[in-house]
Amino acid sequence: MFLHSDDYVCPDIMIICDRKHLKGGSYSGVPKFIAETLSHSTAKRDKTEKKDIYEKAGVEEYWIISPQGSVEIYYLQNGKYILEQNYMLQSDKEEEYYNAEMGISLRAFPNIEIKLGEIFEGIDV
Repeated sequence: MFLHSDDYVCPDIMIICDRKHLKGGSYSGVPKFIAETLSHSTAKRDKTEKKDIYEKAGVEEYWIISPQGSVEIYYLQNGKYILEQNYMLQSDKEEEYYNAEMGISLRAFPNIEIKLGEIFEGIDV
């Protein structure tokens, strides 16, 4: 869980590097990385309110993952999120733009890499 002033949110995935802000099930610091997985009930909030909260708090990297097979990657630059990468999974090996084996790394942790297809493993895209 992530707590910053009056903004309380619970990200789907986050990476924290400063344990001193971790108390029980709550975290009051600023994560290095957050990912949100969209659903019909959360999509609008994840792309607007939560994105604004994370931007204002200073979260360096924010991924928005859609179960339809897309990943939007935002990096914080001069206090504002800039959409740096936008991937759409093409998992058919016969297609020209097949990209399921392409690796995506976290900016702050370049040795952490996940294949685009692995993000959507088990989901019928």
